[in-house]
Amino acid sequence: MSDVAAEAAPQARPTSLKFEIGARTLMAVQRFLVRIPLSLDQARADRLPVLAPLPRDAHGYVVTSLPEHLVPALVKASGDMLPFVRQRYTRYFTDFGIGFDAWWNGLSSNARQGIKRKAKKIAGESGGELDVRAFRAPHELEAFHDVARRISLRTYQERLLGSGLPDSPEFLATMLAQGAAGQVRAWLLYIAGEPAAYLYCPVIEGGVVLYSHVGHDPAFNDLSPGAVLQLEAMRDLFEEGSFSRFDFTEGEGQHKRQFATGGVECVDLFLLRPSLANRVTMAALGGFNRAVAGAKTLVNKAGLGKFAKKVRRG
Repeated sequence: MSDVAAEAAPQARPTSLKFEIGARTLMAVQRFLVRIPLSLDQARADRLPVLAPLPRDAHGYVVTSLPEHLVPALVKASGDMLPFVRQRYTRYFTDFGIGFDAWWNGLSSNARQGIKRKAKKIAGESGGELDVRAFRAPHELEAFHDVARRISLRTYQERLLGSGLPDSPEFLATMLAQGAAGQVRAWLLYIAGEPAAYLYCPVIEGGVVLYSHVGHDPAFNDLSPGAVLQLEAMRDLFEEGSFSRFDFTEGEGQHKRQFATGGVECVDLFLLRPSLANRVTMAALGGFNRAVAGAKTLVNKAGLGKFAKKVRRG
């Protein structure tokens, strides 16, 4: 079993260890961690990442998209550093090699019917046809970014998570350079002439398309524009015939499960130096998470979970 290479010169970056209830962060403890992100191909290869020596200012590592069954082996390889699983998820992907028809027919009948119904409804709002626009050349991407950024400002990703479509000079320069090299695909969905949803996907080595930035205007929530745009983007990517896989990246999501052809069970893993401060932090965070999970279980057993959702919806 060969190893996945880590960065030659690892650098520690501030990372928040959050005490969270749902989407609300009650407090956070900051640690400087070396990030080791595994790509989809690395996760599928099922090999341990190499843990390069830590800089003096680093408290440990954060390894993302690690196949879950490799956690004990990586903890042992680290010299028994303190492990903490930040999140568990399936890293979903779609294999373009099967062709569009096989992929589409592989979706559940409910999924196909639901998407068709949503697409028909959106088309009806737009004069009878879907208005989906694709972008790839640098000048096209500039126009895409102007519109998509305005949508992003209204999304929950931007308002609550701070993870909307970036507008930094660094991001724009990278976007244009990748566009010039043919390494970006992007789409906008318009409804009745209004921009409703965007999808931005870089293309990396091996013909892997990354699910990088996505969002939709909440004014169109009832029409599910994101799902319809994803379908049309997948259609374009299959038809282009230049790609190997669509990588839905880290994290869960119904749309990811719906559109994927496979996945790898992964975790994001903290590995911290076994100092007293880190031991106390890990114990506190672990206890807090167990308490939150226990309270959630009790609420669900009491039948209050659905009631709380109805109250929030008004």
